[in-house]
Amino acid sequence: MQKTLIIIALVLVSTCAALAQQAKRPNIIFLLTDDHRWDALGAMGNKIIQTPHLDALAKRGILFRNAHVTTAICMVSRASLLSGQYMSRHGINDFGTDFKPEALAQTYPALLKKAGYKIGFIGKFGIGVKNQPDTLFDYWAAKKEGQPQYVLVNASGHTIHHTDSVGKDIAQFLDRFAGNEAPFCLSVSFKAPHELDGNPPQYPVQERFKTLYEDVKIPEPLTAAPQYWDSLPAFFRTDQNIGRDRWKPLLSTPELRQQTTREYYRLISGVDEVVGNVVAQLKNLKIDQNTLIIFMGDNGFSLGEHGLEGKWFGFGESIRVPLIISGGALPKSFQGKSSSQLALNIDIAPTILSFAGIPVPSAIQGYDLLAAEQKKRSARKDFLYEHTYLGSPRLPKVEGVVSGDLKYMLYTEHGYEELYDTAKDPHETVNLAKRSSKKPTLEKLRKRYEELKKEVK
Repeated sequence: MQKTLIIIALVLVSTCAALAQQAKRPNIIFLLTDDHRWDALGAMGNKIIQTPHLDALAKRGILFRNAHVTTAICMVSRASLLSGQYMSRHGINDFGTDFKPEALAQTYPALLKKAGYKIGFIGKFGIGVKNQPDTLFDYWAAKKEGQPQYVLVNASGHTIHHTDSVGKDIAQFLDRFAGNEAPFCLSVSFKAPHELDGNPPQYPVQERFKTLYEDVKIPEPLTAAPQYWDSLPAFFRTDQNIGRDRWKPLLSTPELRQQTTREYYRLISGVDEVVGNVVAQLKNLKIDQNTLIIFMGDNGFSLGEHGLEGKWFGFGESIRVPLIISGGALPKSFQGKSSSQLALNIDIAPTILSFAGIPVPSAIQGYDLLAAEQKKRSARKDFLYEHTYLGSPRLPKVEGVVSGDLKYMLYTEHGYEELYDTAKDPHETVNLAKRSSKKPTLEKLRKRYEELKKEVK
């Protein structure tokens, strides 16, 4: 009898331990870079840029090779990241609009907090200015401003680079919240590698990175050749276009293009250094095996392609971004995986919520990327791209449909169409919209565009 009771007790202890382990919810860290194009990452095949820590994350997790944003401008994309919604639904389309309280309550940080998570935000919030939601977070390290400076001055009068400041705040957050009974979700937004706006714009880098890439020759982009700018329509091909205006002081000669690209890469290498420190601190705190890390860019960036600097438009350099899901909390079956699924910024919120075991609100339009990887749901075949901020001539409004092998873009103010076969023409060198042989394809994508426009509202 006594022996039987001992066995039962051991079974109960084992069961309780297993249940406790299951109940231990994962910590989540979401890392966001600003203006980070898809191919500015070693893991994506760039043989010049040095991003060893991000590359290591990719090797230990899922590298999404076909990640995009639904709108390539910071405030809209960030609102989509937090809400899981297209701009057409969340309605944030300028630099002054905030989340309304009821909309903020449905963002992934607010839903995680309601479920018992400790939540933190560090860096550039990028949505609104006056009413940024600092009181929502248990830890807030962000100035209420639209675009932070790179060189910051602390309370004691010492200067620090924004990337290094973000790194210090991450370390402080982890020391404070690691090991607590409640799990945490930390959202981090670097300013890097965004330019420092000005006339001319600049790329201030930390002193220790200033000679990095100095002796490296940056290849000329194919579409940097003048013929590609010259082939664009007259309403677009104007010096008032912001993309062209910023191209002049930064990319208009081969020498400028070399220097600007080096500075851009240096800022990304600075972010990579912080990522390495974060991974090391997670291990030291012994929470690395229960932490999920997601890394993404808020939009892409043209470094001279099509005669442009910046994002906004529908070209691949503008809308494609790096995306990695990694960390010890990720199931081993996902580790070392390369995914070709069409992943979007609106997928981040539902992926985070699902991983934390929290129901995804019906208003969210993205989906759980991990569920798609497991074939538990179908991966998307296309998506709507929309950019309606400002308008011509500074930023001509553009909308369209992006699929795995085709791209349709409509400049809505001018009725001008673009059609690219991105499978055969990945650099988008030939606009097929006026070719009679492509009329059936064009008609099909026009129809799909109208369908998606209705669906996303």
